[in-house]
Amino acid sequence: MKKLIITIFTAVSMVLCLSGCSSAEQTTSIQSVSVEDIPAYTNSPYVVINENVPDFDLSKKQDSYQIYSDLDDLGRTLDAEACLSKDMMPTEERNSISSIHPSGWHSIQDDSIPGGSLYNRCHLIAYQLTGVNDERNLITGTRYLNVEGMLPFEEMVADYIRETDNHVLYRVTPYYEGDNLVASGVFMEAYSLEDKGDGICFHVYCYNVMPSVKIDYKTGDAVIENSNTDTQTQKDYILNIKSKKIHLPECNGVQTMSDKNKKEVHASIDELQQEGYSICSNCIH
Repeated sequence: MKKLIITIFTAVSMVLCLSGCSSAEQTTSIQSVSVEDIPAYTNSPYVVINENVPDFDLSKKQDSYQIYSDLDDLGRTLDAEACLSKDMMPTEERNSISSIHPSGWHSIQDDSIPGGSLYNRCHLIAYQLTGVNDERNLITGTRYLNVEGMLPFEEMVADYIRETDNHVLYRVTPYYEGDNLVASGVFMEAYSLEDKGDGICFHVYCYNVMPSVKIDYKTGDAVIENSNTDTQTQKDYILNIKSKKIHLPECNGVQTMSDKNKKEVHASIDELQQEGYSICSNCIH
């Protein structure tokens, strides 16, 4: 496997820049480093890459398209790229994908894991963007990668396209270490065309991890560690009433949460879970 060379943003802050980037910024020269220099996971679901500037060729005419690479010799899903548009978005509910088993797939379930299952069949390009359930668009990804890492970016892009009817260049690339069957994470890039990145512009790496779980990326096996979380004592929490997540007040997710979705409560996790909420695995372990 060829060594993947990327560029990485080393600032302490990992908050997504929503101001966009200009075409001039696209050509800025940034020092390249190897993929091994991506910071180890430290409780944030993603890290910003290349000062948040994606690496698309903007010199070519861009019409709507989607490209999915063939599986490699190990049966692993590779990159997926698209020029997204409103007419590509599905109008029907997603069909079952339970018969698809991406490389490294295991059905691992435990009550201590939010949602109950360690792994999801993660779409590289979200179903809500193209409606594609092909095996070339699915990887074995943790629920944490799927919900905490990728979903916020996917929803941002989907909302932008629905509101503007503009096009967005979009690419997701899994990174596998050596011959591992499970990706260590995925690179996500996006750039809105009509407004030259003012609406959407990001380049991030999302970690394929799950707090309190030790994953064998070679095979997909995993060991679930015992949780020390007290779920019965009433404490102060911040709820996101839109995503139905329970956060600690000091969680980074609270700082970026919209006020209209924020609710302060004094309750136990058990009580909140009975109301349909689940814990934020980024701050509650």
